[in-house]
Amino acid sequence: MRERVEFISGGNTLSGLLETPESDVRFYALFAHCFTCGKDVAAASRISRALTAKGIAVLRFDFTGLGNSDGDFANTNFSSNIQDLIAAADFLREQYSAPKLLIGHSLGGAAVLGVAQKVEESVAVVTIGSPSDAAHVAHNFASHIDDIETNGEAEVNLAGRKFTIQKQFLDDINSYNTGHISKLKKALLVMHSPVDATVKITEAEKIYQAALHPKSFVSLDNADHLLTNKDDSEYAAAVISAWASRYIISDVKPYQSKVAKGHVLVEEKDHQFTQHVSTGSHYWLADEPTSVGGKNTGPDPYEHVLAGLGACTAMTLRMYAERKKLPITHIKVDLTHTRNYQDDCDNCEQQNGMEAMVRNISYVGELSAQEQERFLEIADKCPVHKTLHNNVAVISKLVN
Repeated sequence: MRERVEFISGGNTLSGLLETPESDVRFYALFAHCFTCGKDVAAASRISRALTAKGIAVLRFDFTGLGNSDGDFANTNFSSNIQDLIAAADFLREQYSAPKLLIGHSLGGAAVLGVAQKVEESVAVVTIGSPSDAAHVAHNFASHIDDIETNGEAEVNLAGRKFTIQKQFLDDINSYNTGHISKLKKALLVMHSPVDATVKITEAEKIYQAALHPKSFVSLDNADHLLTNKDDSEYAAAVISAWASRYIISDVKPYQSKVAKGHVLVEEKDHQFTQHVSTGSHYWLADEPTSVGGKNTGPDPYEHVLAGLGACTAMTLRMYAERKKLPITHIKVDLTHTRNYQDDCDNCEQQNGMEAMVRNISYVGELSAQEQERFLEIADKCPVHKTLHNNVAVISKLVN
């Protein structure tokens, strides 16, 4: 789920996008984009979406003077980026939950390294293709530095767009060093491509050497600086999620229930469609598709019925094949039904049961015509099949 948000930093209204998973939020992350980029740059959007799919909520936003955020870029600097990140963290803390994970791409990586100690709740930091210090960004406009020093500012062309860089920006980035990296006291993951032509991998080496443990390095082999290949972004997100799980305690309290043997317990999860389903040994979710208002976090009620019939059918056929020593190496049962649960539920007082279940059974092996006929007969003898045909009485009681 995407939600456009706004918050104030240094008197300017900044534009952000908060992406949250359909299921429970494990924890919140804050993403800082690259120099002169924006929150919608491919790497930021793809990594955020991939992390959201893994239960991590991500806030990405446009720094002051960029994208949809207010302010004049010419008046910004690395220090204002730090201020913007603090404001973003404050916003999450006040409105949702403080970010436990800080992620920065390119100069955004240097920024999250600089802000990490100021966000006390943050536990882990990730840099992606990042320089070891803010001054590294000056190479993007190296040919204009003399003009900036002499005239106080210069108009530069960066990635096809014109920006005004002032002398105060140079002075600001030159005031930072790498001393804070050794004082992080947070888990650090450095991700970098050995073929990054914008920020050389030697910068990753500097970050890694300056940091104390716990620290990790992952090579983004063959990726370009902006991670324009979708597979590279998704790989980075998968690694980040798995790595962060080692250090960050999820905000989600695991559901627990005590279920007696032979019982199945179904209990509301979100007081809408999502349900906890528990047995003595197993736990899963039941839900409805998003098209009818659910979150699609688990099978719907009819799918559960079909799954029970299909599993019982396959198990019964396997037992029969083993007992008769039939040369069958694989059994598959594909099931459908001719009624829609949502429609049935809307008209539950007028309609009863399903009209039909279609069970298509396939197998790998050699059977004679007679064996095939018997095989199909055995399918109808599975216990769940018998139960469905036995006109079972469902006895309902209200208990407190």
